[in-house]
Amino acid sequence: MSAAWLIPLFTSLASLVFGNSEADLVFVGDAMQHQGQLDAARSGKDYDYTGCFDAIEPLISLADYAVVNLETPVSSPPYSGYPCFNAPPAFIDALADAGFDLFLTANNHTLDRGARGLRKTIEELDVRKLAHTGTYANESARTKALPKVLDINGFKIGFLNYTYGTNGISPRDGVVVDYIDRPAIRTDVEAARKTGAELICVCIHWGDEYKLLPNTSQRHLADFLEAIGVDMIIGGHPHVIQPMELRPNKYYPEKNVLLVYSLGNFVSNMKTADTRGGALAHVKLFRGDDKKPVVQSAGYRLVFTIPGVPGRSNYRVVEADSVKDAAWKPRAAEFCRRARSIFDKHNIGVPEFKQ
Repeated sequence: MSAAWLIPLFTSLASLVFGNSEADLVFVGDAMQHQGQLDAARSGKDYDYTGCFDAIEPLISLADYAVVNLETPVSSPPYSGYPCFNAPPAFIDALADAGFDLFLTANNHTLDRGARGLRKTIEELDVRKLAHTGTYANESARTKALPKVLDINGFKIGFLNYTYGTNGISPRDGVVVDYIDRPAIRTDVEAARKTGAELICVCIHWGDEYKLLPNTSQRHLADFLEAIGVDMIIGGHPHVIQPMELRPNKYYPEKNVLLVYSLGNFVSNMKTADTRGGALAHVKLFRGDDKKPVVQSAGYRLVFTIPGVPGRSNYRVVEADSVKDAAWKPRAAEFCRRARSIFDKHNIGVPEFKQ
């Protein structure tokens, strides 16, 4: 009798003992809901986001795990755009259907609808069994939720999420927002490691809006995160792209650090050349013969939002180079030109990803 059947059995057992050799992650930037997006998605009393993410779904499906920054509360009506965001639950349904697994909720708009809106957002994610991190209904809920260490294709990854602020609105009624606080971050990272995290990913809301290069505060905070051994630092908030680096950690040269200062907007109704699009980061993890996991490689793709027409079509996120619509092709090309000029000059070890 042939022993060929033993090969998949051995592979499966080896995976259980040592973990899989590779895993792929995808990160995107800020998922926003401005009034124009709400108007386009409205269908009677309901909201329908059909087609919004269809073009980008194949890129999300490349990953074993996909992460998005949910930069709006998802609370009770009325729904509204800037400056006080509130999106219908259909928005997170559309993101989940597109393949996103983890929703980041610590950002400057998380308290736009107060404590009630924060709790309602968590309820909507929980009822759909969607993973989330960054905000909590109360301190007890945070204690139960963290450390968030997830097994992704055999890699144990600790995910953390922090924001610089919440637009001057303070948490009330016991809700918890994870703000940027170095001692707290250090404690959370250490707790994740003690719980078994092999790699640490910190997703962080920081920086100056509309600036294509990181500020001094971002650089100093990134250095702190690198010094405490964080493996992936994924930034958002500026609403424009900022540079990416993948290189040996200068404090722990046996491991790599991925530093993404800003992925820009994933979907929004912002209108300038730099804010209409963003970057999708594709990250490959690898476990070699020494069984130690490492961030092996990373690449980016540019995405672009094409506006919809109220009552007729939704806003659509597409690959920026694929835009054919005559009205939007020049704008997409300008976005690409400006983004690539930054990445080509400042990126370290993170090229444009070619499938």
